[in-house]
Formats: sequence, structure tokens, C-alpha cells
Amino acid sequence: MKTLYLECRMGAAGDMLMAALSELTDQQKFIETMNSIGLEGIEVSCEPSVKCGVTGTHMHVLVNGEEEVSEDVHEHHHDHEHGHDHEHHHDHDHEHHHEHDHEHHHHASMHDIETILNGLQISERVRTDALNVYQLIAEAEAHAHGSAVDQIHFHEVGNKDAIADVVGVCILMEQINADRIYASTVSTGRGFVRCAHGILPVPAPATAYLLQGIPTVEGIADGELCTPTGAALLKYFVQSFTGMPAMRAEKIGYGMGMKDFKAANCVRAFLGDSEDDGEVVELVCNIDDQSPEEIGYAMDVLLKNGALDVYVTPVHMKKNRPGIVFTCVSSTSKKEELMRLMFMHLTTLGIREYSCRRHALSRGNATIETSLGPVRIKTSEGYGTVRHKIEYDDLSRIAEENNTSIALIREKLEKEVR
Repeated sequence: MKTLYLECRMGAAGDMLMAALSELTDQQKFIETMNSIGLEGIEVSCEPSVKCGVTGTHMHVLVNGEEEVSEDVHEHHHDHEHGHDHEHHHDHDHEHHHEHDHEHHHHASMHDIETILNGLQISERVRTDALNVYQLIAEAEAHAHGSAVDQIHFHEVGNKDAIADVVGVCILMEQINADRIYASTVSTGRGFVRCAHGILPVPAPATAYLLQGIPTVEGIADGELCTPTGAALLKYFVQSFTGMPAMRAEKIGYGMGMKDFKAANCVRAFLGDSEDDGEVVELVCNIDDQSPEEIGYAMDVLLKNGALDVYVTPVHMKKNRPGIVFTCVSSTSKKEELMRLMFMHLTTLGIREYSCRRHALSRGNATIETSLGPVRIKTSEGYGTVRHKIEYDDLSRIAEENNTSIALIREKLEKEVR
């Protein structure tokens, strides 16, 4: 299973994620793509960057030849040190930029962002992903300011470079096309960050809102390590925040931030094959007041909507009633949707959730020609084991056509498919 793991021990920013992911692909071709999609006034480039002796990529996004940086405010001095590069998509009340430039900048609404994205030469998948990420940012800003999403405005220059970060990451995610995306606990940083209208604690309110439900730590450094764009991208793409799964890494990318710390200021991306399907959850409930027909229908619905497995176990329940334990095995990314469907189609009033890890053989399908016609074969391999199995529907069809038993047909075909 193609697996992407993002190590965010020094936080995450849009440009750092874009830089790390670009090292997993044809980087030069990606830069050419970014400069040809129609982002007016935007120029994207990259250069090698060394942090603590480790070489990675630093991304530059110039807006009309200008690259913006943020200002962190530390408790023990007042130097305006630059943190992560150029991510400035906060609402105008929280914009990180030099205040003397503020009067020269205009603002864009969420509708303006949508207009820009709809005008780019990108795939529909990338466009949809980028719109969804920006919607998360807008919702976080709206919550931080106590206003509606359609009232949120983004600073013009920061808006454009943030769009480049978001679109760039979405393009790279499409190119990598991982089956599973994991990330580590996210470091937020600590201290304060200077904004246009004051000083805010780290993580800033919008970032803190986006990181709800995601495991975070302060980390070892003062300043803003995780930006709103970085938080929104992680929230949208990552399916599980956990330790690195068992995987065979084939490529490793390093996306460097601007500031120097005692630890390498980077996002590290691992791409490879995992030996298992990672974390799964069991969604379990007890039922004693629903018909078998409806339970069977619920099982079909869940399987059609991505459940890994669904089964029922007969039990004896309260008031001497016979009932069932209904179990749905789900990937972490499908959990919420499958729980919604369980509540919709079952009479249960509550669902229990159990987390576990599933180790699975890699699977495949093939169709071979036999003396009895085409037959589908299921294959599985891993952990020193190789198996094949003839598709039951084909066995039953051929048995019916030949007016004989499935056992005889299987015996005959097994000799041919070995």
C-alpha cells in the first residue's frame, strides 16, 4: 500500500510541506507547472537549504517580486525574527506583515479566492481540494473573529502566496496519489507572534481552531511553528496522526523553513509501501429490536460505502431478548461517515469505538483462460505467504452451466491455475 508519512516535529507551514513533497516527485517539472497554471503575479522557485547539516529544499513564492515573512515576538527580547516564510492568509485583523505596508494592501474575500482558483489551469481534483482547504481556513478565521465565513477577508499579497502554497501542495498530493497519509504529532511552537493589530499567543486563534482534534505539543522552539495554512493542509489530507507505520521508505523529502533553531527546522516526508493497512477502528453496537431484513440492508450499505468488514454476532440481551452485536470495521478516514450510516440504518442509540491495527497481505486480481472459460483469481502475498483463490461466483456459474458440484469444478480448475 502506497503510504505517505509527514513528520511535523518542527511544525508545518504551506511552503515547507510543498518543499518536502516536491522532493518526492520531479521537482523541476513541478516548479514549471506552478509557474504555468495562471497565478497572476506569482513566481515559484526553490533552492537547496541546509539546517543542522541536513540539506533540503526551501521554497520561494514571490508576489510581484516580493516575498513576505512573519514576525515572531519572544519573551526575552524584541528582535523581529523571521519564522516560517511567507504564509499570510489570516483575516486582516491577524495579518503578519510589516505594519507600514498595510495601507498599501487590499483585501480579498472567500468569493475572490474561489474566483482565482476557478481561473487556474489545474485539474478538478486539485481545484476541489484547494477550495476545501481554503474553506477550512475561512471557517477558522470566522470563528476566531466571531463573524460569518462570507465576511472574512484575506490580505492581498499574503493571500496570493498562500494560494500558491495550497495549490502547490494539492498538485503534489495528486501526483503522489498515496493510498494512506499519516502524520506525526504537530509542534505548534510557543511564545507570541506579532500581528497587524497586536500580539497573539502561539498558536494563533485560527491555527488553534484548525488543530482541534489533532495531537499537538509546544515543541522546543519559541515562535510560530505551525501556521494556519499548514494546519489546514494537515487537517484536510492526513487520515491519521500517529507514529510512523511499518513501511519501506523509497523516497524522503525535506522541506526547510527560513529560521534556524537548535533542531533542523524542517518537515520531513517519507514515501513508500506499508506492510499493513495501518490503524482501523471497530464500530460496535447491540441491537434487539430490529428485523433481520433491515440489518442485512444496513450491512450492504456499509460495505458499499467503504467498510472493511461488517458482521453480526448472536447474543442474549437484557429482558431475556435474543439480539445481535453489530460490528463494522472501518479505516480511520471512513469512521465518521460509517458511524453516520449506522445511526441512519440501525435502531441503536450508541456506538462503541475500539482502535486497533490491522496487518494484511497485499492483494490482487487476475483473469485467466481455462478449459471451462475465463475465471477470476484472487491473489494475496506477504509475510512469506503466497495464496490464490478462484472467485466463488465463477465457480458457481460454471457448476450450474455443467450441472455438477462446485467441489468438482474447483478441483478441476485448481489443476489448471497452479
